[in-house]
Amino acid sequence: MKHLKNYAIVVAAGKGRRVGREINKQYIKINNKPIVAYTLEVLQKSISIDGIILVVGKGEIDYCREKIVNKYDLAKVISIIEGGKERVNSVANGIAKLPKDCSIVIIQDGARPFLSEEMIEMTITGAEEVGGAIVAVPVKDTIKVVNSNMEVEKTVDRSKLWSIQTPQAFKASLIKEIYQTLSEADKEITDDAMLFERAGYTVKIIMGSYRNIKITTPEDLFVAEEMIKKEKGESNV
Repeated sequence: MKHLKNYAIVVAAGKGRRVGREINKQYIKINNKPIVAYTLEVLQKSISIDGIILVVGKGEIDYCREKIVNKYDLAKVISIIEGGKERVNSVANGIAKLPKDCSIVIIQDGARPFLSEEMIEMTITGAEEVGGAIVAVPVKDTIKVVNSNMEVEKTVDRSKLWSIQTPQAFKASLIKEIYQTLSEADKEITDDAMLFERAGYTVKIIMGSYRNIKITTPEDLFVAEEMIKKEKGESNV
């Protein structure tokens, strides 16, 4: 019987506009190591992941191969490809490169370096059971809906609200089929589970961690630096 495998697509094609840098934010260094290298190292060490497809910005393939993949000995990276105009296009490019023996695909933000082996394993198990599984945490703040004049219209029941993270895992056969039918209207898709839900498939929530932040702003960068320093016993906070 043919052994089916699990692959990860790491989306690292975003720029650093909100984080206040000119370079791709995934290459910003924390404790002298690029953000995306931390993300890839977790997947590299995971016994549940057989291979990684790394999606990078235009013109960044050679740089990423030399300065990230080769430098940090990330042997599970089987392909480095360019992303598209929007995130959804970058994911589509990655899915198109999945090997035929892929059973479950995990999609991971390159700028979310604090994923864990447990998250990876649990999302894979969830996807095997129901088709799709995503990491999330309960919303802690009160959420209000406002109008165009910045006036409160209503307060939402936060007990039913979850803040979505990555990794997100899906049965490869299902997510491939969905991405083959992308339309122009899908460019505003902010996570892959949105497409999966819209197609009528079940998505299971896996409890994530408030540490599993996506580095988007200068404040996120500071928090990430302190978290890594604390892990190494170097933080003064």
